[in-house]
Amino acid sequence: MSGISFSPEAVRALAQILRETDLTEIELADGESRVRVTRSVTVAPMAMAAPVAAAPAAAPAMAQVSAPAAEAAVDAATPGAITSPMVGVAYLSPEPGAAPFVTLGAKVAAGQTLLLIEAMKTFNQIKAPKAGTVTRILVESGTPVEYGEPLMVVE
Repeated sequence: MSGISFSPEAVRALAQILRETDLTEIELADGESRVRVTRSVTVAPMAMAAPVAAAPAAAPAMAQVSAPAAEAAVDAATPGAITSPMVGVAYLSPEPGAAPFVTLGAKVAAGQTLLLIEAMKTFNQIKAPKAGTVTRILVESGTPVEYGEPLMVVE
């Protein structure tokens, strides 16, 4: 028998912990039972952190970041913005030294893999929700990403 309670009171208690600690996600597991509570956080453009400097090995990925991305603020409300569904580390290619999944200006099909996000030693495919053209790549390979952070723009 599981020790995790799925009662509304337990879920409310977890949500309260999220608010009090400024966390965006909390998960409890006991055997096969699992309870996960997440919340959305809106980040004001001025509160966004400066980009992390890339290590020399990541220089080729730097060329993939579009110049307009640095000039114009992109948030989750930007049309075509693909946002991170989780906290983790973004990777633009399937393995080090491999070609990236997509490049700036590439045409993509709905469901096509755009990048990977590693979370808890699991690589999660981030897929295009619609067909279009990649107009901005807002992350560098190997950089940490937050829940809700814009990753790419597909128009």
